[in-house]
Amino acid sequence: MRTWDDRQPIYRQLADQLAGRLLDGEPTEGDPMPSVRQLASSFMINPVTVSRALQALSDDGLLEARRGMGLYVRPGARQRLKDLERQRFLDLEWPQLQQRLRRLGLTPEQLNWEA
Repeated sequence: MRTWDDRQPIYRQLADQLAGRLLDGEPTEGDPMPSVRQLASSFMINPVTVSRALQALSDDGLLEARRGMGLYVRPGARQRLKDLERQRFLDLEWPQLQQRLRRLGLTPEQLNWEA
């Protein structure tokens, strides 16, 4: 059973989790998304919450509705998501990380990070 964080709406957390799966290629571009009912059952949450999460992904241009067939992963969705996530990282997370590294006095050499 998934534990949800009280600091963020559940639909947003679910959208982020589904986006992570899309980044990993699951489902692949052009494939159908699981139904609202399947996701609600799988995550043990309200179908309205699932619908909001899927709508958020659609609003980001990652999913498309096919009349009478459900939601499908749009072609180019994975690259679009990577671009969105990279920009979010650079705008929000990287400045905080840089500040923390400076505060701790860590240098790039000390991080011993290999790309």
